[in-house]
Amino acid sequence: MKVVLIGAGRLATNLGVALREAGEDIKQVYSRTMESADVLAAKTDAEAVTDISEITPDADIYIVSVKDSVLQTLIPQLCKGREERLFVHTAGSMPMDIFKGYARRYGVFYPMQTFSKERRADFRQITCFLEASDWDVMAQLHSVAESIGSRAMELDTERRRYLHLAAVFACNFANHCYDLAAEVLKRHDIPFDVMLPLIDETAAKVHSLSPSEAQTGPAVRYDRNVIGAQMQLLTDDPQTQQIYEQLSKSIHDKLQSKED
Repeated sequence: MKVVLIGAGRLATNLGVALREAGEDIKQVYSRTMESADVLAAKTDAEAVTDISEITPDADIYIVSVKDSVLQTLIPQLCKGREERLFVHTAGSMPMDIFKGYARRYGVFYPMQTFSKERRADFRQITCFLEASDWDVMAQLHSVAESIGSRAMELDTERRRYLHLAAVFACNFANHCYDLAAEVLKRHDIPFDVMLPLIDETAAKVHSLSPSEAQTGPAVRYDRNVIGAQMQLLTDDPQTQQIYEQLSKSIHDKLQSKED
């Protein structure tokens, strides 16, 4: 399968390398900067390009992994003259029909995972959520997922929006809490790595317990003495203090509603 990667960011890097290792032919990597295109092209034995007019018209699939804000303006230029080819984007929050009117065969290939260029993702542990303009396209996307060892699940645009929302809570917001914890520790000369066993165990527990069942801490019982004392420690950081208060209340109220 001849593949063109549109974008050279974290997701494109991991997906491109996985596809190349699966034996797919990565023809080109497009990025707005040659530096980014060159790096991923070198990893995938591809040609680096920065001009859309230089993108080959005869690839089997064009995988678009760019910022949501860029996607809508890029698609008309990308699809022009290639209308019969297969186009997919990898965004969790963008509709499939963003391709409608520009291409005849299109879909979504959304690997739900947090990606970094410095850390290789194992696609065998990742679910790829698929949406397609027709059954033939869907079959092709299942084949792509299978080639990199991923589990594939079909999911329409509306439900994928909620999936992405849930991912923001489970990943981005949780990681922000790690960052806040790191700042508290740094101010008092405590290394962050003392948190790692706690973080690992917290994540491991939800493999066998529901998140509600796994919840612990002073907010579960709404221990006002502990909560008040810890909020006092955050007096010099009112934004983090407010986050602490709102999260504590949310934890307590949610568990309380389950008991009522």
